[in-house]
Amino acid sequence: MSEKNTDEFRNDEALLDIGDKPSFGHWLILSIQHLFTMFGATVLVPLLIGIDPSIALFASGVGTLVYIICTKAKIPAYLGSSFAYVVTMQGLMHQYGYSAVGQGAIVSGLVYVLVAWLISKFGSTWMDKVLPPVVVGPIIIVIGLSLATTAAEDAMLNNSHYDLRFFGVAMFTLLITIIFNMFLKGFPSMIPVLLGIICGYILALLVGIVDLTPVKEAKWLSLPAFSVMFVNYDFKFYPSAIIGMAPIAFVTMTEHMGHIMVLNKLTKRNFLKKPGLHKTLLGDGLSTIIAGFVGGPPTTSYGENIGVLAMSKVHSVWVIGGAAFFAVVFSFCGKVSALIQTIPSPVIGGISFLLFGMIASNGLRILIDSKVDYEKKRNLIVTSVILVIGIGGTYLQLGNFQLTSIALSTVLGIILNLILPKNALSEEK
Repeated sequence: MSEKNTDEFRNDEALLDIGDKPSFGHWLILSIQHLFTMFGATVLVPLLIGIDPSIALFASGVGTLVYIICTKAKIPAYLGSSFAYVVTMQGLMHQYGYSAVGQGAIVSGLVYVLVAWLISKFGSTWMDKVLPPVVVGPIIIVIGLSLATTAAEDAMLNNSHYDLRFFGVAMFTLLITIIFNMFLKGFPSMIPVLLGIICGYILALLVGIVDLTPVKEAKWLSLPAFSVMFVNYDFKFYPSAIIGMAPIAFVTMTEHMGHIMVLNKLTKRNFLKKPGLHKTLLGDGLSTIIAGFVGGPPTTSYGENIGVLAMSKVHSVWVIGGAAFFAVVFSFCGKVSALIQTIPSPVIGGISFLLFGMIASNGLRILIDSKVDYEKKRNLIVTSVILVIGIGGTYLQLGNFQLTSIALSTVLGIILNLILPKNALSEEK
């Protein structure tokens, strides 16, 4: 049984609409389902950049609850760790440690807040001019393909040496995840990444490349691995972190807006008007700011959880809030965090082959769905510059300041799109 919300519009196709409150038993099961759906991707990001997964779970849960508050419990969206920043965060972690990553995350969140304010004052048409599909699509392709080398190294190298066991585990993990993705139905089809990690982990155990000692030594209850400014580290200004991560916020914004449009269609509402695009961007931005303050990676809305909404026809924001609550609870379980950190690199590499490729493929889909005309020279030029500079790893170094390849390709793509005429002189009739 559930409590139905009868105060406003209801989507009769939904088993539970946005304001409906399920019974406790149903709420528990449905919330855990959403938790499992986001779990694989949310904990994979911190593993890729070298931070404790427990803090990513905590930031994800708290960020989603803040988002629900900002949107007045009108939008059933879950926020998890963002892959868009992974390459930049890896470089910052290697060079400076989490203090730089946290600063970049906070500034990225502030970019969201600033854009939300501008939209509340001036509307959102200017966003389409700054970030059209011909810019956003190639940037997303760059984000996916620039991670390809990391995936390959995780899949092959054991302490910088080629290991056939690693390669075998990675290929098995990739294959079994593809099989789950293609041939499962119902709820299991929503969690192929989690199932693939589990199967890959079991094989890794069998071939002897997993050390369970940290799990045995971990406590059942422990605080997440917080990394808070002035508590765990002193403030220091990192220009390269700010310039490297802030431009990526514009890319994740377009991804977020795409998710909102899908939710509009699914729930038969217009969230861009009520509660408004500025409210949903504000919630996403505050979530990322909180993540940066506590030691987690930036957050973003998750398409995986939107898939669960579509499959289950359960759109209740109570269920999304429940998943966020359980994410926070799980973050305080030391053994869960320790177990996640024992996942070996070839399992991560095998999953990454698929996930990073899917990120790039989503960029292609944007170009195809938007019918970008590559008969026009300006579109060819904008796309070419973004792809080669971004994937090639070209960066700008000025002293200790570095503008990463993704940030540089994003900035150049935006500038070229704004200054190039619609048609080359040779194309004018």
